[in-house]
Amino acid sequence: MASSAAEIIQPTSDLEALVAGSLEPMVVDIDRSGHYPEGFMRLIGEHGIYNRHTTEGGHDFAGAIDAMSEVSRVCMSTGFCVWCHDALTWYLDNAEVPETREKWLGVVGNGQQLGGTGLSNGMKNVAAIEALKIHVRPVDGGYIANGTLPWVSNLAPDHVFAAVFNNESSGHRVMALVDCAAPGFELKQCAEFVALEGSGTYACHFDEVFIPTDQVISHDAGGFLPRIRAGFVLLQMGMPLGVIEGCIEIMESMAKTHAHVNGYLDEQPEALREELNDLRVAVHALADEVPGNASDRLFRDILQVREQGSALSLRASQAAMLHAGARGYLADAPAQRKLRESYFVAIVTPAIKHIRKELARLEAA
Repeated sequence: MASSAAEIIQPTSDLEALVAGSLEPMVVDIDRSGHYPEGFMRLIGEHGIYNRHTTEGGHDFAGAIDAMSEVSRVCMSTGFCVWCHDALTWYLDNAEVPETREKWLGVVGNGQQLGGTGLSNGMKNVAAIEALKIHVRPVDGGYIANGTLPWVSNLAPDHVFAAVFNNESSGHRVMALVDCAAPGFELKQCAEFVALEGSGTYACHFDEVFIPTDQVISHDAGGFLPRIRAGFVLLQMGMPLGVIEGCIEIMESMAKTHAHVNGYLDEQPEALREELNDLRVAVHALADEVPGNASDRLFRDILQVREQGSALSLRASQAAMLHAGARGYLADAPAQRKLRESYFVAIVTPAIKHIRKELARLEAA
């Protein structure tokens, strides 16, 4: 995923102004040229965006989600990158190995060290959807890793990410931080995507990669993942909330000239905004419950809200496209970009089908 645009950096503590001045000018290049907005990602880290949901930030999950929503309203590709980094920060805040937390949480939390989350495979493994793709064997001072993860996002050669590995010796899962600069590790370009090309997404190849103990998050991820799953999924709600808001804004802007005909369409911005507000209220209520809560009841409620976010994103983006009409077909039109982004909301782990599988399991338990 190429990087070509010059980034406009306006240092300010106001996120809305930051997004308008530093991100919005790059959106078309992010979408069409695959530009990865690294400068913007580092900038918002300097302003505390990635620390809100951590212990240091008072576990303000609602604040973290709202910040991600503001980014996603303008560019969900970048909002997805924010979620990847937020998720990584969440893992490190809960790391069971003190050396790992002490070494990495501060620099990741302030955006000095950027990184992603490679937990799609691990979460699918826990849900019995697919086998773990990376295997490790214990050695003195850590583990040696081999295998390939097909898609990991918010990466660059100097980034880090978390992943779940199969311990060949014990059969247990291990969760650890991976340094993209480590010997034997290689990032490989993925096939071109129709959306989110600027998300720094690569295939990750491990060939005898050493992972030291101070990068291990948990030696028994089977017990660790239930503790972080609620935060992992709920943080994603910043993406659909932002996409839906962006779609409503498109519909409202079209009403200035086309209300006389768009009024005949089934979906109208006023009704969608009511549903969006209800969804945000539900997300904020759940956000207060996440810290220290690994219950199946909370996870079920979060999965249900996450599914609602996917469904409403799909409806809102289709409505925005219909309200925009032919203008929405322009190559740089926000409407067609939002349509493609909404499909990603529905298929990123946990996808709608994954969510429904998990809900069925929880209801049967």
